Amino acid sequence: MKFAGSKPADREPDTSARPPLVRELLLVVGLFVIYKFGRQAANGHVDEAFHNAGQVWDLERAVHLPGEGAVQALLLHDETLIHLANTYYATVHFPATLLFLAWLYWRRPRHYIWSRRILAVLTGAALALHLLFPLAPPRLLNATGLVDTGQVYGPTVYGSTPAADSMANQFAAMPSLHFGWAVMVGVGLVVATRSRWRWLWLLHPAITLLVIVGTANHYWLDSIVVAALLSVAFAALRLPRAEPVRAHLPWPSVAGAPAHAVAAPYGSGRSSSYASSGTGR
Repeated sequence: MKFAGSKPADREPDTSARPPLVRELLLVVGLFVIYKFGRQAANGHVDEAFHNAGQVWDLERAVHLPGEGAVQALLLHDETLIHLANTYYATVHFPATLLFLAWLYWRRPRHYIWSRRILAVLTGAALALHLLFPLAPPRLLNATGLVDTGQVYGPTVYGSTPAADSMANQFAAMPSLHFGWAVMVGVGLVVATRSRWRWLWLLHPAITLLVIVGTANHYWLDSIVVAALLSVAFAALRLPRAEPVRAHLPWPSVAGAPAHAVAAPYGSGRSSSYASSGTGR
């Protein structure tokens, strides 16, 4: 029975579309390790990173993008607010993406495969840009006049000496994977669910954008570039179509069987041969 208002995404998950769990865990962990090593390989280009940062800052002013300082000024009005922004930046990025993939894997396997592919392509393209275009974030560029809110108010995921930071590459601002992954999470959940409230998932990328700019970890241009990369990935990698649902027949049809034999009510007490013989009138 089909209930009114039911949607395909509200049905039970199609377990046939779910890839093996161990293989997926190895794949995701492997991609993460490659990404981390790739970011570390981009370390050390300090002079080039600051040169590129000056060019990005000048370009934003030339095209009249709003100043990142306007967003930071709003956050700095309240120390609790800036602390929450730093906490959001430091703690939400990875857990939200992992929970998103885990939920899709369990409840929406078809959407999981699509989302995992998009994230892999996006992350690979971002890693290439990190290597080709090292970029110091605005919090490290004196010309911006912005505050390094992580160091001043905490918490922060970065070391106080960027060039010697062994945990993260602080010169990989372009593009912003914080924003790119957040957009994928928001869009992916909107596509995979059917609740009237599903559009609220887009608050995650919206908040992330304000946080990464307000904490001076990214330029506006970092988010614009990652949005462009994501648009290309969406256009190239379409959501796989669901397998058509086969209608359930009460009994197997027999090719070439007479129409009256197939349509005869079950349990009528008369076989087709009995009826055709004319006996029992």
